[in-house]
Order: sequence, then C-alpha cells, then structure tokens
Amino acid sequence: MFTDTHCHIHESSYDDSEGALRRAIDSGVSRIVCIGTDNNSSIEALEFSKKHEGVWASVGAHPHDAKDGYSEVEKLAKSGERKIVAIGEIGLDYFYNYSPREVQIEAFEAQLQLAYDNNLPVVFHVREAFDDFWPIFRNFPGTRGVLHSFTDSLENMEKAVSEGLFIGINGISTFSKDDSQRQVWDSVPLESMLLETDAPFLTPVPYRGKVNEPAFVRNVAEYHAQRRKERGAELEYIARVTSANASKLFSI
Repeated sequence: MFTDTHCHIHESSYDDSEGALRRAIDSGVSRIVCIGTDNNSSIEALEFSKKHEGVWASVGAHPHDAKDGYSEVEKLAKSGERKIVAIGEIGLDYFYNYSPREVQIEAFEAQLQLAYDNNLPVVFHVREAFDDFWPIFRNFPGTRGVLHSFTDSLENMEKAVSEGLFIGINGISTFSKDDSQRQVWDSVPLESMLLETDAPFLTPVPYRGKVNEPAFVRNVAEYHAQRRKERGAELEYIARVTSANASKLFSI
C-alpha cells in the first residue's frame, strides 16, 4: 500500500481526476491527501475528498496566494469536518515573492494558529526562507507537520527531523542532477519520510513530459528502494513505513 501525501488532482484545472484515482488504485496507491493552496482550492479539496474513499483534504493558503487572504480556509479549519486532516500548504517562499514577505509571514502565523487551535498537523512549503521559518515555527511548540517537496540542505533536514517533522519526497528526487541533494534525500531516516507526487507537477522518471498523477508515487518509492537497496530497504518495506508515517501524521 502506497500513500500519496500531497497532490492537487482535486482542482478544476486537472483534466482527469477520476481516471487518476482509478490508475492510482491499480498501482497500489490506496490513500491520497489533496492539498489546498488558496480559499477556492481548499473548498475543492474538501468536496473532492468527501466523494471518495481513501481521499482526504488539507486546507490552506500557499505563500504565493497569501495576498488574497484565507477567510474560507479559516472557516473550513474550524468546521470539524473529519475529512480535513491538515492545514496547508502554508509557509514562506522567498524564491518568487509573489506575495510580499510581510504578508506571507502574517498569513503563515495566522494559519499556524489555526492548526494549533484545531489540533491539526501542517503541510509546510518553505523555499529559500528557513532563516525566517525556524523562529516562527518555534513560536508554536508541539506543531506536527511535513516539509513538503524538500530540496534544502542536510542541516535543515536534520534540524527538521530533530523537531519531529516529516520530510516530503517526490519526483524531483528521481531527476535531480545535484549529487549533494541526492545525498540529503538518501540521508532522510525512513521513519521521517513521506512520499508525495505534487501532481500535476514534478512528474518523476520515467514519465517526464507527462502530467503527474498519484499512481506515480510508486515510481518515487521504487527509485529510493533502489538507492537504499544495500541497506535492506526493499520496496515493500518503504511502502509500509512511509504509509505508517502518513497514518501517524494525518490520523488516517
């Protein structure tokens, strides 16, 4: 059993959501978390999850969209809906700065408070912003979560693991040519690893050029099983451990 802990197939712009779900099941991907990035996509994530077994929703305003507010996210977080299993993806992105930094920080802190008040874990998006991320994160002790699509340093990975956070690994790891980055992914303890696709983005090898979908999380797992083979990390074991991690974080 595989779990895709991060995808966006619920959004209206995704052409074949139902087909993607069928292909996921056929590939052994039995659980999917659909991630909201703004008010509308968070609503869509919940609506989609309520229609399907094995699908859950996370609601949040991405740092790119922080400037547009998070009023619906707040309502959803407070609703008590059982299909909502996290707040996110939220965080800081200083690579693009589509929202001003001060606006990103304000939205991030407010949504962290939502997670804290409603006892929900957090799906973090952090890009070139860890210097600001860590002090804010530590203002909310006990916060559980995952660093989605992790591509940062060994130091920040180890710091995250020491703080009890999970590390989200996706298709980037299968096509990156950065040896130092591959070493970071290889160093993530399996008990701290979550598998994800970020579909429709970041399609893994061997499907580069195609629209990503949850079924391809299996290819991410296969890639890491091969890289860790000498340490006894067989595919079935990686599937079992990462799915157990997803159960632990999201209570699914």
